[in-house]
Amino acid sequence: MADSKPSVPQRLLSPNERRARNREEVIRGILDTACVVIREDGVAALNMHEVARRLGMRAQSLYSYFPSKTALYQALFVMGMRIYNQRTAEVIAQYDLSWDLIQAALTTFMEFAHDYPELYQLIFQRPVPGFVPSQEGIAEMIKLVGASQHVITSLIEAGVIQSGLSAEQTNNVFIALMHGITSLYMANEPDLPPGQGRFGSLIPAAVELLQSSWGTDTIPRSSDNKAE
Repeated sequence: MADSKPSVPQRLLSPNERRARNREEVIRGILDTACVVIREDGVAALNMHEVARRLGMRAQSLYSYFPSKTALYQALFVMGMRIYNQRTAEVIAQYDLSWDLIQAALTTFMEFAHDYPELYQLIFQRPVPGFVPSQEGIAEMIKLVGASQHVITSLIEAGVIQSGLSAEQTNNVFIALMHGITSLYMANEPDLPPGQGRFGSLIPAAVELLQSSWGTDTIPRSSDNKAE
């Protein structure tokens, strides 16, 4: 029988570390449960007592993690922004500066809305009267706007886009198109997979329309990306 090396024992967590880990797990459970409630009842109908009931905890205990419903909304906003920013960063890293990147960005937004409709509504439709994101949430939003602006500027500088507009105006047109298609898709056919249905299938046509207006004959559309 071959000798086996003894496994290296893992360091035991300190009491403070265990408490911190447990707190993080509870917070994640609260956020996930809040998402379920919102998906069923709507963003503005979020109820702290209902979240606590589903978690099997007292409402007073829930308030020790989130002192108000606004605080819970703010945490959901940050969570949603981080998920979407991560997806956006992955797309930017995967594709070269081409029209394929533009189509992938439109698709990623629609996929996020489909996968996380409650977070999409909270972040991009602002259905809660008077809701203001936390500074942390605003920082995530600024990061997203900066990434989008950087990509559009890079596409213009590379000659892929020649819109005749400033980089900021070009980015704003792109954002309006992205939100418009996804908003109609979510309003009319949210149960269909992204890319299907009356509005969900419009992304390739929208990209072709932009390319016919903003593109050049000298910059072909690339079918290759960095991952390949």
